[in-house]
Amino acid sequence: MLDLDALNERSVGKFPGFLGVVFTYLDGTEIGAELCIRDEFMAPNGFLHAGTIVALADTCCGYGCFASLPQGATGFTTIELKSNHLGTARQGTLASLARAVHRGRTTFMYFPTPAALDASPPRRVVSSPPQCACSSAG
Repeated sequence: MLDLDALNERSVGKFPGFLGVVFTYLDGTEIGAELCIRDEFMAPNGFLHAGTIVALADTCCGYGCFASLPQGATGFTTIELKSNHLGTARQGTLASLARAVHRGRTTFMYFPTPAALDASPPRRVVSSPPQCACSSAG
């Protein structure tokens, strides 16, 4: 069974590792991750680039799919990703908790909830229901 250390090790040298994504929570139906907002993630307007939020949400959902793969499956790919942005952040920590809402034989669907943790109170930056659908390969 996968644990947080294995998920974080899987990111080393890959895009999630480049972003600094750290997985913080894993159970049977949910997975959580965080990243520290850096200057490189800012858009020219001074706000967090929306792609950073989407990358964290997709990574969280993708690793949830990976952790849920049925025996014999060799991988997965994102087949749909939607987001409607409510806000942004300029500094601090961005987090996402993704919850499995469908785990079938060949498809999975996770709903991530990205939030700016350092806002008071923590503030969601994407409206509900963002979604990420993945398809497994056998």
